[in-house]
Amino acid sequence: MNIRILIADDHSIVRDGLKALIEKEQGMEVIAEAGDGLEAIRLVEKYAPDVIVMDVAMPDLNGIEATRQLVEKDASTKIIALSMHSDRRFVIEMLRAGAMGFMLKDSAFEELVGAIKSVYRGRAFLSSSIMDVVVTDYVRNLAGTDSPAYTQLSDRERQVLKLLAEGKTIKEIGYILEVSAKTVETHRLNIRDKLGISSLAELTKFAIREGITTLDL
Repeated sequence: MNIRILIADDHSIVRDGLKALIEKEQGMEVIAEAGDGLEAIRLVEKYAPDVIVMDVAMPDLNGIEATRQLVEKDASTKIIALSMHSDRRFVIEMLRAGAMGFMLKDSAFEELVGAIKSVYRGRAFLSSSIMDVVVTDYVRNLAGTDSPAYTQLSDRERQVLKLLAEGKTIKEIGYILEVSAKTVETHRLNIRDKLGISSLAELTKFAIREGITTLDL
């Protein structure tokens, strides 16, 4: 039986490339593709893939938040993070969210194949460069003590914060999340009160620092 895979990445050329390579592998097939985190969640619910290859930096809902929500719904969800960045914040937060693997996009394809097989069998997989980040973090004793301030926000508040930091208007956020502008404004006020940050510039800095969004979307 083939390993059924969902690819979530906001760049179609990346999705096409990964799909072409994966489907050359015996025993693997790509059953769905998503261009953002929200679509990934919808497609996971629809197709129930065996393994999800999840880009970390995506519009509307990033890979960290999408992973967190999927794992909260089903702890057995098997996700491999794929990123351009080996930044400690992205790596640790993605693993905390529940990803079983983390790889860089410049890794050899053979390594991704190995990651898919490992994660499918229930074993974690980290590329060598990512392992260095995790070990260093453990040695510094940050994994157990570094609790991001944004964990006090709800899932929807984190979504709103991310979109605000990316320059979306209240109306645009409402359209993306399919809620009213009034509801979005309420979330914005809740974010301000919980974080003690009111200006958009400071919210943006906070979102980047905490790995909620990146500068290169």
